[in-house]
Amino acid sequence: MSIEREYAVVTGASSGIGAATARVLAENGYHVIAAARRMDRLNELAASNLNIEACELDVTDQSSVDALALKLANKPVTVIVNNAGGSFDGSLLLQSDLESWAKTFEVNVLGSVRVIKALTPILRNSGRGIIVVVTSTAGYVTYETGGSYAAAKHAEKAMVQTLRLELNGEPIRVCEIAPGMVKTDEFAINRFAGDAEKAAKVYEGVAHPLTAENVAEAIRWSIMLPDHFNVDSMTIRPVAQAAQHKVHRVTKN
Repeated sequence: MSIEREYAVVTGASSGIGAATARVLAENGYHVIAAARRMDRLNELAASNLNIEACELDVTDQSSVDALALKLANKPVTVIVNNAGGSFDGSLLLQSDLESWAKTFEVNVLGSVRVIKALTPILRNSGRGIIVVVTSTAGYVTYETGGSYAAAKHAEKAMVQTLRLELNGEPIRVCEIAPGMVKTDEFAINRFAGDAEKAAKVYEGVAHPLTAENVAEAIRWSIMLPDHFNVDSMTIRPVAQAAQHKVHRVTKN
C-alpha cells in the first residue's frame, strides 16, 4: 500500500527525537502532524518540509488532546508516535520533590494514555496502523537519582504491553522503542533544571552517544516494516553504554 497520503502523528515534536522523527517520516512520504506545545519551533520545523504540519498539543491537557482528535477524525491516520515525555529531576528518593514525580507521571504516563485513547479509534477507521511509544532503558533498569523517571518509564512500558494484549486480533501494531544514552539539546538540561554543567557531565567522555536522528531511524524502520511484522520492543544504546551503570568514558590526560 502506498504511504503517500497516510498521516503520522508525532507528539513532543518541537525538539530532539520528536523533531527528528517528524523529519524522517516526512522524507518518506507521510503527512506528518508534528504536535507539541511550542508553536514557534513547530512552525520552523514545518517550514523545512511541506509534508509536515504543525499542531499545538499539550498531552497533559485533555481538551488539547480532544481537539487534536477532532482535527484528525476523518484523516487517514495510520501512525502514532508517542514521544512526548521527559525527566524533571535528578534527586535522591529521600530528597525528592513529589510535585516533580507528579509532573513526570503526568507527562510520560498519563499523557501517553490520553493520546492513545483519543487517536486509536482513528487508526481503527483507517483499517491498519501502528502505535509507537518511546520509553527508555530506565523502564528496565533503575539507577540512583533516577527514581521518578525510572518509575514513570516502567509504568509506560507496562502500558505498552497491556495495550498490545488488548488490541490483539486487530490490525494495529504496538511497538516500544527504548533508547539508552541519547544526547539531545534539552533532555539533560530539563532534568537538571537548566544546569548546563550538570547536564554536560552525563555525556562526559562518551565519544559517540546516540543522537535524536539515530532513534528516529529506529522508529522509521519499525513503522515501515510489513504490516504483519511487529517490533514488540527495541532497546538501543551507543556502543559505549553496555548497561545503565556500565559506560565507557575516555578521560583526558
